[in-house]
Amino acid sequence: MSPILTGRRAAAVALTALLVPLAACGNGEDKPAADASAPASAPASAEPKAANLTVLAASSLTDVFKTAGAAYEKAHPGTKVTFSFAGSQELAAQVKQGAPADALVTADTKTMDGLTAETGTPAIIAKNRLVIAAGKGNPFKIDELKDLADTKLKVVLAAPEVPVGRYSKEILDKQAVTVKPVSQEPNVRAVLSKVELGEADAGLVYKTDSAKSGDKVVSVDIPDEQNAVASYPAATLKGSKNTEAAAAFVTWLSSPEAQKILQDAGFQKA
Repeated sequence: MSPILTGRRAAAVALTALLVPLAACGNGEDKPAADASAPASAPASAEPKAANLTVLAASSLTDVFKTAGAAYEKAHPGTKVTFSFAGSQELAAQVKQGAPADALVTADTKTMDGLTAETGTPAIIAKNRLVIAAGKGNPFKIDELKDLADTKLKVVLAAPEVPVGRYSKEILDKQAVTVKPVSQEPNVRAVLSKVELGEADAGLVYKTDSAKSGDKVVSVDIPDEQNAVASYPAATLKGSKNTEAAAAFVTWLSSPEAQKILQDAGFQKA
């Protein structure tokens, strides 16, 4: 074989040996370059931006939500939760009128179900039951629902369009107890206040509200088979300007931390 050809073949082999590792190095550098140019994706568990949230909530949640709101703000620095409490029917009217708010919690599913066009999908966060709130010391010795039919008693109830008023009518009708209330109040707190102040001898309220009155009233339990269960649904409002933060708060209400706060206040597990 010609020495020239032998030299050329050797040079080709040497060149091939040099290019193979260079190609491998080039492939290894191209991939990171492509990754670096790709848009970074946010982690799935990223915290929503801090926001000032307004939550419309049923009157019976007044005390427990103040505790829950403080706990939420502590766990979510920069977020402020402001509550507006009223009867569920009043809250529904506010929502329909376009009141600026981010989330809604009612004391019944019926009210929430009437707002499907204005809310996200609701979730039940707690339950409650009714008791008879008798005046201090229970001077009339009220023991059961049928005692409320005594015409000598001044009994106060919530208005029938209010969830607690509707529950009251339901359980009284079920036991065939006829009560002529001296007044019909716009929310459960107003009913309780009448009894606390001695303006009424008894009223039907949620167990959690009566428990907050201390010795101002006497709570008379109503047997489960005669009682009604109040369910509390929570939902975001479609008109919210803080959709992510509102959704995070509503989701948190079903968390172990929030559930403990609710149950410590006497609410039943959802």
